[in-house]
Amino acid sequence: EKHPGVTVTAEFVGSGAGVEAVSNGTADIGNSSRNLKDEEKADGVAENIVAIDGIAVVVDAANTVEDLTKQQLSDIYEGKITNWKDAGGNDAPIVVVGRESGSGTRSAFEELLELEDVCKYSTGAVMAKEASTPGAIGYVSLDVLDDTVKAVKLEGAEPTEENIKAGSYFLSRPFVMATKGEISEQNDLVKALFDYIYSEEGAEIVKSVGLIAVDK
Repeated sequence: EKHPGVTVTAEFVGSGAGVEAVSNGTADIGNSSRNLKDEEKADGVAENIVAIDGIAVVVDAANTVEDLTKQQLSDIYEGKITNWKDAGGNDAPIVVVGRESGSGTRSAFEELLELEDVCKYSTGAVMAKEASTPGAIGYVSLDVLDDTVKAVKLEGAEPTEENIKAGSYFLSRPFVMATKGEISEQNDLVKALFDYIYSEEGAEIVKSVGLIAVDK
């Protein structure tokens, strides 16, 4: 609306196809919800991180567990650990709550834990179930956390924006807008779009959809 002389055409494909389109010159920008692979970078594709997605693991407020390892979290969602006593908590069954199929948060969670298609859980309104179900565990985007539930530490790190930016909290992933070559090498329209994304106004849009803006 502010730039009527510019048309941005978006095609919705997977991260790999987006990066490939940049690599072979059929797109100016390839969006990817993961870091670029070494072979993609070797092909001259630049990784421009524009936002970070953080995922918090939440339990009911009465749960005594404060911290989980990556292995414990994987085992819980794979159905290998079914009682909190085997994860440092009280003797109580674990009620595993997940997101609906097609949820971006679910896709990211399962991808980061390398658990695609093997998670054992019921789907539902995660925050409501967490707050009202003893022994429940679930995951939500960082921006919807509130005090009705308790967010656990993962590998000793709290799910905070600072820890995610520092890389100490592992349940996070970058949102990348890849280009063939650095941004400075792109045409003026592409450079203008990146200027907008990295501006204060762009950062507000990033935050409005529940992501973490990056410092630029």
